[in-house]
Amino acid sequence: MGRETSTSLSRAIAILDVLGSREVTAGQGIGVVQIAREVGREKSQVSRALKTLADAGLVSRDPESLRYRLGWRVFAMAAGAADQHLLTLAPHALRHLVTRVGERAHLSVRDGTGVLTVLSESPSRSIQATGWVGRGTPLHCTSSGRALLFDHTCAEVRDLLAHTTFTQFGPKAPGDIEELLRRLDADRRRGYAAVHEEFEVDLVGAAAPVRDFRGYTIAALNISGPKFRLGRALAAAGREVKAAADQLSRALTSAPRHDLAGAGAGAGALDRSGRRSS
Repeated sequence: MGRETSTSLSRAIAILDVLGSREVTAGQGIGVVQIAREVGREKSQVSRALKTLADAGLVSRDPESLRYRLGWRVFAMAAGAADQHLLTLAPHALRHLVTRVGERAHLSVRDGTGVLTVLSESPSRSIQATGWVGRGTPLHCTSSGRALLFDHTCAEVRDLLAHTTFTQFGPKAPGDIEELLRRLDADRRRGYAAVHEEFEVDLVGAAAPVRDFRGYTIAALNISGPKFRLGRALAAAGREVKAAADQLSRALTSAPRHDLAGAGAGAGALDRSGRRSS
């Protein structure tokens, strides 16, 4: 009985591997005959396995074409695993950024209309940006907030920030939604978001999006510090942040043992609802 269960499990895993291949996920699914050919099993065996997987929500079948694809439950499970993987890998990227830039580094996620900082790494400096773990900041005038908006359309940004007060933060914060959209567009073209005294006087920062296996932004890496020290070096810091965020994004689709010690070396990313870092 145990051997039969093991064989059934191996068959199911093989089927999921086929359905998760780049060719199948990029297309319109695959039929049972082709699946059977790919896994080297009889069609009847594959059909039974597919029914069990479909009952569990792990595969779905188009009622018209009768082709199979991965089910939404697989993507939900993968997204949850990506969050855990992100929190495991991110500290390496943060420490690397602190070493490269010499300022405090943060990992943030979106929290409704705000940003939540979930991890932070500090340099050994007497003057540095405030530690923000667990505190909330706005989307529109922080670099991490703007990086988290990279994938949003103009209409989505307008809707999301419809009730935002634009005038209560730093002296150089965008004055209205149109100014925000212009800055967001420049940030996207640059590859990272940069802010100069938008959230607080004398505070500057840069951030870049971290993406999951689907290419969706799930977090942002951020560096922030006092203007007198980081202001002139912000462009270089931004490139470091982007390189580290890109490396972290690639690592999220790799094995958990992936080493991020060299993240960002080539320079010069939870929509949960998140908040803070400039």
